[in-house]
Amino acid sequence: MKILTIIPARGGSQGVKDKNIIDVCGKPLIAYSIEQANMLKEAGLVDTVIVSTDSKKIANVSKDYGAEVPFLRPDELSSNTAKSIDFYLHALDFYASQNIYFDAVLLLQPTSPQRNFNILKDSINIFTSGKADSLLSVYREEYINDLVMYRGDEKSKCLTPVNINHNKGVRRQNHGSIFVRNGSIYLTNTSYILDKKMIICDNPLFVEMKKSDSINIDTYEDLTLLRKVLCV
Repeated sequence: MKILTIIPARGGSQGVKDKNIIDVCGKPLIAYSIEQANMLKEAGLVDTVIVSTDSKKIANVSKDYGAEVPFLRPDELSSNTAKSIDFYLHALDFYASQNIYFDAVLLLQPTSPQRNFNILKDSINIFTSGKADSLLSVYREEYINDLVMYRGDEKSKCLTPVNINHNKGVRRQNHGSIFVRNGSIYLTNTSYILDKKMIICDNPLFVEMKKSDSINIDTYEDLTLLRKVLCV
C-alpha cells in the first residue's frame, strides 16, 4: 500500500502563538511528528512525508528536520474556517498533476505528538489488514459519559442533565468505558477521501493510545503539561 503522510501546520494559530514550531524540550513541536513519520518512511511503511503549510517560516523549519514541503498551501485553505478535507484534496491534486497517486493518506497532527514508532506501525498494520476505509487513534475513557454531563446556562447558572438517570445512582462500572478520539493519528483510503470528501468513515478502525499520551496542544496550559511530560 502506497501511503502519503501529511503533517498539517498552518501559520496562524490562535490559542498558542506559532504553536507548530514553538520550542518543546529543545526542538520545535512539529519536529516530533516529522521524526516519527521519517522513521516510518525509513522502515518502508510510508512512501512520502510532507508538511502542508501556508507559512514560509514553518516550511523552512520543517525542511531542516527532513520533511518535504513541495508547495505552500493557499491562504483560502489555511483560514480558521477552512476544513481539514481541503488540504487533503489539495495535496492529492498536487501529486495527481504529476501522475503520482497514493492508496491512503496518513495524517499526523503536530499538536498531538505523543506517539511512538510501534503505535504508528500498529496503526498501519490494523488498517491494511482491516476492511474499513479509515482508522483513527483513541484513548479509553473510564469516567466521562453522559451520566456526568450537563448543559449549562451561563446566565442562570443552572444545569440540564444530558442523561435523565444522572441522579439515579447508576454505577460507573455498569455504564462501561468509551473510546475518545485524540487527534493524533488518522489513516484513510484515498478512494474514500476523493469520493466522500470526508476523512473518517462511519465505522472506522482504531488504535488505542494511553490517555496520558493524548495531550492536544490548544492552550498554553496544554503546552506546559506536554513539556512536563517530554522534558525528562
